[in-house]
This record gives sequence, C-alpha cells and structure tokens, in this order.
Amino acid sequence: MTERKARADAARNREAVLAAADELFARSDSPRGVSMDQVAAAAGVGKGTLFRRFGDRTGLIRAVFTARTETVRAAVETGPPPLGPGTPGRDRVPALLDALLAFKLDNRHLSVALEDAGSGSPYAAAHYGWWHGVVRDALAEVDTVPDAAFAAHALIAAVRADLIEHLVVVEGMSGEEIRGRLGEYVGKVLS
Repeated sequence: MTERKARADAARNREAVLAAADELFARSDSPRGVSMDQVAAAAGVGKGTLFRRFGDRTGLIRAVFTARTETVRAAVETGPPPLGPGTPGRDRVPALLDALLAFKLDNRHLSVALEDAGSGSPYAAAHYGWWHGVVRDALAEVDTVPDAAFAAHALIAAVRADLIEHLVVVEGMSGEEIRGRLGEYVGKVLS
C-alpha cells in the first residue's frame, strides 16, 4: 500500500469515527454513556484505531467538540458583522458571548463532558485560549473596560458549560432566558 493510500484511509477513518461519535453523542443523554466500543462499531473501525488516533475518550470528545465549533470559529475569524473581524468591540463582544452561549446550549452534554473530563485545567485548553484572545481583543477596543484580559476571563466564565447545565437543570431557565440575561449583563459590563 502506498503512503498516499494509507493517508487517505487514515483520513477516511478519522472522519468516520468523528461522524459516528457525533451521532452517538447527539442521541445520548450524556457522552459519558457512549463507550469507545460503540463508537468503533458505528464507525466500522477497530477500537485500537480510536485509541491510536485520539488517545482516550477525552481526546475523542475534544475532537468532536472541535469539529462542531468549526462553523462558529469560521464566522468569528472571517465572517460578517457582528461576529466577524472589523466589528467594533462594543458590538462584537455581546455577539461573541451570545454565539458561545448558543453553541454550548446546543451542545450542552458534550460541553459538560469536555469541561468535566479531568484533562487538566479548562483554561489550558486550546479552544479556551482562542476564545479568550478574541474576547479580550474586542474588549480592549471598549474604553470603559479597564482590564480587558481579566474581563474576558470573567465574561467567558458566565458561559461555562457547568453553569449553563445548572441554570437549565436546577434553576429551570430556558436557553432564551439565559441568553437574555447574559445580554443584559454584558451590556452593563460594557457601559
């Protein structure tokens, strides 16, 4: 087998695994209830392929999470206002946080599983660093925000998956109610 064919097979296997995991996670009440055996069987690959490619269950969850965020990330990096670059910070910050909150509401169980995976500090995760940088840079354009780096951490904390889960499950808030309250709060921080 040529190296090109091996790479194509590996890429196909990776996509099959991500698609299978994504579907299984979406159908399950929690990603914790989905086993590596189930993912391997649904993808038509051996369990060893999963472990070689993703390391462990947390690596697989991280890969599915990353794949799901690609659309939002593209909108932030190259899309039109209010998410895209060039939008004034005062308009972009609320849009960024709303997009992140909407994503986490739509992917609640996967987001909780990733934050809860025990894979070290959530603040060391690549996706956290990226979001923090984008929000920090937008906040730096708002003259009423004295410490953009700290404010970015504080605002992103308002959309942690465990908090969203608590607000939905324990406090019975709807996604729209949470989005409305976040919008009000961000408006006050920016004023």
